[in-house]
Amino acid sequence: MRALWIAAAATFALDQVTKLLVVQGMNLKSVGVIDVLPPWLTFRMAWNQGVNFGLLSNDADFMRWLLVAVAVAISVWVVLWLRRDRPGRPAMIAGGLLVGGALGNVVDRLVYGAVVDFLNMSCCGIDNPYAFNVADISIFAGALGLILFAGGRQPRGRRRG
Repeated sequence: MRALWIAAAATFALDQVTKLLVVQGMNLKSVGVIDVLPPWLTFRMAWNQGVNFGLLSNDADFMRWLLVAVAVAISVWVVLWLRRDRPGRPAMIAGGLLVGGALGNVVDRLVYGAVVDFLNMSCCGIDNPYAFNVADISIFAGALGLILFAGGRQPRGRRRG
């Protein structure tokens, strides 16, 4: 479980520090757009009140609190699942990425009322209109890691057949 907690804490810290540095320190919230390595990397301020790509976006406080509750519930479920099954270090790290990212976005919803997105990447003539953050990357990587590393192994103390 130590790997899960270390990965979750590091992910959460990296997410919150990058948001503070870029949004507050570089004043992205007022400037709106900062070209870093155009078109590959642009900091573009976006307040996401929904889930991925702004889906379920809604100004209502109900949706904000529902998304906070869902993120916390999923995080608790992942921790309990991995604690029960103990699938190995790669899956624990993946779980930590997912939990740390989810909690980073929960803090945004609690503090700002929306998730702070600022990373925008485009390439090869394709103009990507969406922004994301370190937490979003971690949630995606963590979910993928859990799919790849958490299945197929029996929990300790339990044997098949």
